[in-house]
Amino acid sequence: MGRPEHWEADAGDASVAHLDIPPDAVRDRAFEVAVDWRVRAVPDAAEPWHELRVLVNGAHQWTRRVPTHADGGDGLDYRVRCSVPAGQPLRVAAVTDCRGVRRLGLRIQADED
Repeated sequence: MGRPEHWEADAGDASVAHLDIPPDAVRDRAFEVAVDWRVRAVPDAAEPWHELRVLVNGAHQWTRRVPTHADGGDGLDYRVRCSVPAGQPLRVAAVTDCRGVRRLGLRIQADED
């Protein structure tokens, strides 16, 4: 085996990020997947909040909605280990929602174990 695989999708300030890892025809793989979303509350926003939802291969994996701190930046992150059988792709989607915040950055990374 060569170097471990590294995949990344940087969606910037978009509301959705997708990372599609193609299948390997020969071997099983495992990836440590990290989703990171950064936001900042808009000045004088009333009760700002932000939410991150993560789907793995189309299945809902995790959701969290939290109040956004008014002082400085805030965000949500999630990590999950995914086993990928030979011949199967890995598809990760990060879907965000918010009120009273400015989107700063949304990124998905996957590193092969």
